[in-house]
Amino acid sequence: MTTSFGASGAAISNDPKLQISKTLGGLKTASNSLFLLDGYWGFRKSAPCGTSVVRAVSENVKSGTSVDQKRSKVEIIKEKSNFIRYPLNEDLLTDAPNLSDDSTQVIKFHGSYQQYNRDERGSRSYSFMLRTKNPCGKVPNKLYLVMDDLADEFGIGTLRLTTRQTFQLHGVLKKNLKTVMSSIIKNMGSTLGACGDLNRNVLAPAAPFQRKDYLFAQETAENIAALLTPQSGFYYDVWVDGEKFVSAEPPEVVAARNDNLLGTNFPDSPEPIYGTQFLPRKFKIAVTVPTDNSVDLFTNDIGVVVVSDPNGEPQGFNLYVGGGMGRTHRIESTFPRLAEPLGYVPKADILYAVKAIVVTQRENGRRDDRRYSRMKYLLSSWGIEKFRSVVEQYYGKKFEPCHDLPEWEFKSYLGWHDQGDGVLFCGLQVDNGRIKGTMKTSLREIIEKYNLNVRITPNQNLILCDIQEAWKQPITTALAQCGLQQPEHVDPLNVTAMACPALPLCPLAIAEAERGAPDILKRVRAMLKKVGLQHNESVVIRITGCPNGCARPYMAELGLVGSGPNAYQIWVGGTPNQTLLAKVLFDKVKIQDLEKVLEPLFYNWKCLRVPSESFGEFTNRVGGEKLHEMVDKWDGVMAA
Repeated sequence: MTTSFGASGAAISNDPKLQISKTLGGLKTASNSLFLLDGYWGFRKSAPCGTSVVRAVSENVKSGTSVDQKRSKVEIIKEKSNFIRYPLNEDLLTDAPNLSDDSTQVIKFHGSYQQYNRDERGSRSYSFMLRTKNPCGKVPNKLYLVMDDLADEFGIGTLRLTTRQTFQLHGVLKKNLKTVMSSIIKNMGSTLGACGDLNRNVLAPAAPFQRKDYLFAQETAENIAALLTPQSGFYYDVWVDGEKFVSAEPPEVVAARNDNLLGTNFPDSPEPIYGTQFLPRKFKIAVTVPTDNSVDLFTNDIGVVVVSDPNGEPQGFNLYVGGGMGRTHRIESTFPRLAEPLGYVPKADILYAVKAIVVTQRENGRRDDRRYSRMKYLLSSWGIEKFRSVVEQYYGKKFEPCHDLPEWEFKSYLGWHDQGDGVLFCGLQVDNGRIKGTMKTSLREIIEKYNLNVRITPNQNLILCDIQEAWKQPITTALAQCGLQQPEHVDPLNVTAMACPALPLCPLAIAEAERGAPDILKRVRAMLKKVGLQHNESVVIRITGCPNGCARPYMAELGLVGSGPNAYQIWVGGTPNQTLLAKVLFDKVKIQDLEKVLEPLFYNWKCLRVPSESFGEFTNRVGGEKLHEMVDKWDGVMAA
């Protein structure tokens, strides 16, 4: 098949200063100190040898022309998939318990990963993880109850709340996929685009406050999610035989999607924004309001912040671009990165600005080596000025400077709160987001009895919404009986901790995360107590089984990143409000040796910190060399 690349090409300048280099041997790893620093704190400023950039496939070119571009295997699979149908539609009809290699890539766009239980020896027992898509974390009562049922009937009896405000349902057999998928679709849910090379679930603060800024942020998140939802119908063709279950879209979403005045779209394509090739890799967006960094704003490809006037009326948005967590061990040209300011847009322009950013990544992100395909590498290569110039050509306007904002805070929304409309909401701390056992049974009874809608937070917790004052006491009692305590009774370490699922089902995991987290947190609490720190003092801890960063460990004050069996990289230096990247301190520490490393750090934090200085701020101020000295010279003897 011969192909042409790009959309209409009308928006991109021929100025070589605005064109990405034809070779990526000079891919920069960034000079911004928030991203990468020399030596201990970060990564060597090296870069991979690269090849030409491949643009999104549009349509067949005229006979006699050819395009000789290197593309990854996944790009070829996407091109041949008939808009993400083939060969999945055929493989689902076979009796085999697993899918072909090509179909395992295709099904990701439908919101599922093929997995097997790595604890079992011998032949592999395949199953599938399904991930829902819930903009803002909103889950209608009906959908929650259906997910609870599906977990018992077709899964492993648990529900997993994710760091992107969605459910994960593990253990679904291939023969049951269509039943489970169709049940979700027919009950106000979807898994479309929860995985794969397209826009993932759009985050927003989960708190159901009836405030103009919160409501506007959530509405914007839902509109962005709708704008970037695939249009070609592949999802419904595969799972519900072509019957579509979609609600009416706001006219501004339809208008923004269809607008092609600046060459953003593929004309006459069933996927006007994505084309046949979709995006080079996953794409993540978060929307929030000033001060509320419950969404980990700077870890996203696009961060969107509502800007209001002195009367509280939303006027527009600050935009931030280029964040991302994933990296690869021992490949120092891969790195986590914080999003940086792009500019301000009026509220009427937000969908057009987001679309322009997405199209810039679609047209210029790398498609030859998936390790470097996230938009953060495009930002790192081009720099923000060139990136802004290209986005502005698709946007059709110049960005205004970002507005000044107050300091960010992490907001958990645990416990009881007034929604502002005469009813209450209750935030529940769910360890690592795993709903199981008596907790699962009791939550189902409460949600069903009181007909409650729920919301999932970006910190793997759950919010029960729309609670009448008269229901508060019986619900509080029922929650306590199943182990869901009010926040004053929860260890502060657990309130902010996160861990990815990792072993036994994630094929990428090289160490424990979720299963190991409870013991690690108990050991950390024991260390803090041993060095004389009070119970109300805490550290933001995040644990992942591999370097891909699903639990965002590179934003933690203390990040544990799996680097081998029972071993972790140790990252320090993130802040409690998630605005600064952590830095690698030790490359590999065995799980049994954590006390040897962490105890001296905690002790010196207690003794040497300045007033109100968090652990992350302390490690940044002291620096890597001194921290290593503290560990090396530690003899376990503490002054009285």
